[in-house]
Amino acid sequence: MDMENHRSGFTYMGRKFSDLSVNDNSSAFSDCNSDRSGEFPTASSESRRLLLSCSSDNSDDLINHLVAHLDSSCSIDEQKQAAMEIRLLSKNKPENRIKIAKSGAIKPLISLISSSDLQLQEYGVTAILNLSLCDENKELIASSGAIKPLVRALKMGNPTAKENAACALLRLSQIEDNKIAIGRSGAIPLLVNLLETGGFRAKKDASTALYSLCSAKENKTRAVESGIMKPLVELMADFGSNMVDKSAFVMSLLMSVPESKPSLVEEGGIPVLVEIVEAGTQRQKEIAVSILLQLCEESVVYRTMVAREGAIPPLVALSQAGTSRAKQKAETLIELLRQPRSVSNGGGRSSEM
Repeated sequence: MDMENHRSGFTYMGRKFSDLSVNDNSSAFSDCNSDRSGEFPTASSESRRLLLSCSSDNSDDLINHLVAHLDSSCSIDEQKQAAMEIRLLSKNKPENRIKIAKSGAIKPLISLISSSDLQLQEYGVTAILNLSLCDENKELIASSGAIKPLVRALKMGNPTAKENAACALLRLSQIEDNKIAIGRSGAIPLLVNLLETGGFRAKKDASTALYSLCSAKENKTRAVESGIMKPLVELMADFGSNMVDKSAFVMSLLMSVPESKPSLVEEGGIPVLVEIVEAGTQRQKEIAVSILLQLCEESVVYRTMVAREGAIPPLVALSQAGTSRAKQKAETLIELLRQPRSVSNGGGRSSEM
């Protein structure tokens, strides 16, 4: 399986550059948590009694009762009520997630994800998301056939179902073997679309899922071919989006595949990256320089474009006032941009490389 360590960095002229530290990444990407939608109908007195009893030693009986009502022989309303209760029970209590999975709930919940009733589908998706927060459940959820229904929900569900499906796929992708399966199930173009058209939470969830999935090389190629550079560049250009860091981390991850570079340039990424070097936070500046280094390392044409965009003055400033790692990257890029811009016949590569 073709997996890459997305924190391994890159080498230019014999010098090794660590791309981004573990702490940088983890602070940019908050993990998808249990559902945050909170749009449950008011629980009946019986529901409240059942939920309160979950804290007692009889919670196993309650869970078995609810799982029995997920069956297709029950009415839609009964299934909705049972799925909603399981969704609630699994929201905040790790011990309940294990009990619910062991009770046989996963397969009937996966069946609900394929329901034509959008609310029932949403409850099924979100219950699976909550159960996937338990590491012990991830492999069982994937092996029970959840990936393809979650991808369909990502395509056909209501907004909450789409967001929670993205989160559930992220959780499942934390098992390396699932990354390829998720990519081959058609999730990448749908996540790119969610990144482009969704609300803030949807964009955040999509970017986090894409960052995880694109540690597999074939998923990087899928993402670029699905047009991911357009929404990434747009989000990075909007400093008020609260998505600059996340989008830049995803873009940096994609730069190791050749298709990414012409796509970035075509979508107007160079002026956006130069602006980030000039006006972004310290972390944003470093990521932007890292991306520009990877863009320019083998192309005189791209070096010329970056230099003409006015990159050298903000790079000089960063080389004098940035972190030690940012200074090193800025100095190396300045050196690269100041090299003679001769071009060999036909390739856009410098004669000295």
